[in-house]
Amino acid sequence: MNFEFATAARIVFGFGQHQHIGTWAAELGKRAMLVTGSQPDRAAKLVELINAAGVATATFAVAGEPTMDDARRGAQAARAFNADLVIGAGGGSVIDAAKAIAALTANGGDPLDYVEVIGKNQPLTKPSLPVIALPTTAGTGSEVTRNAVLSSPEHKLKVSMRSPSMLPRLALVDPMLMRTMPQSVTASSGIDALTQLIEPFVSNAATLLTDGICREGLPHTASLARAYHTGDPDARESMALASLFGGLALANAKLGAVHGIAGPLGGMFPVPHGVACGRLLPGTMAANLQAINSRDARNPAARRYAEIARILTGKDDAAAGVEYVRALVEELNLPRLRTYGVTPAAFDDIAEKSARASSMKGNPILLTHAEIVGILESAY
Repeated sequence: MNFEFATAARIVFGFGQHQHIGTWAAELGKRAMLVTGSQPDRAAKLVELINAAGVATATFAVAGEPTMDDARRGAQAARAFNADLVIGAGGGSVIDAAKAIAALTANGGDPLDYVEVIGKNQPLTKPSLPVIALPTTAGTGSEVTRNAVLSSPEHKLKVSMRSPSMLPRLALVDPMLMRTMPQSVTASSGIDALTQLIEPFVSNAATLLTDGICREGLPHTASLARAYHTGDPDARESMALASLFGGLALANAKLGAVHGIAGPLGGMFPVPHGVACGRLLPGTMAANLQAINSRDARNPAARRYAEIARILTGKDDAAAGVEYVRALVEELNLPRLRTYGVTPAAFDDIAEKSARASSMKGNPILLTHAEIVGILESAY
């Protein structure tokens, strides 16, 4: 019954809430580094709102999933601007970049001083600059997590900077900002949200509080197909909630094999994170269930998978949940791994790196090398 729960200092949710960004920014700083995606002009209205509240802004654009060098350059730009606040407006990659930039600006040093696995994994000794996170996609939940995922092309890995002080001071979740998501982004980010509600629920570190969040969040993912096909506002709102709840859950319980494999996979090949999660999810669910049934029949995750199926399909049968997810992935037209140059020759290497990934530690059962390879084969 012992557990801990941490999240953003403040969460604001609702249509049109981004219009108050200036007021909240002025409460936290006077000079804001605004981190955006590859088209910073799309944030012009936000800049107007922030500037109108007396807060000066400079903009830093992140073209894709953030790299170590993006974090270095962003922190250098923030220090040159004398930023005392960082605002991330974009998808999970942008918000992760904003959190890393805020931490590095306050603490100095290089990302490799602080990241896991390939770096020194040193703790941040100074509080991060305050961060306001405005997600424009419904998927990662990065607005309420305490880490930033950075890729290292030279190491062919994605790794995290992690600290409680990296939790945003304000998570501003406005479904209005998600209306223009392309279909492909709606699909890949939405399936990531579903993954991040399933994995913490079956995780070996699940708590009563994260269980309740997952149970509340999972039904909202029924709107994913509608958001993909029509983009209607109600569906966008439901998926924004699903994403937020997934972020709350994963930040306080662990993830599992889907993310354990997706990290090394995305470091070695240009597979977008959400696509990787979607293609790996049904195979991982099936592999976990088979491993539990054959090696650990009393594992509570078996009942959890049955409950997931009941929420998603109305059937009290874990296999029905796997088939629901498999069919959803096909409906969303998520590309298979081979589309990104992944080859079976790389499966052993990916599997070995996945077994050492931090997310794999939350999987409800220890998977064998052959089982991880089988998951990759199912996504190929």
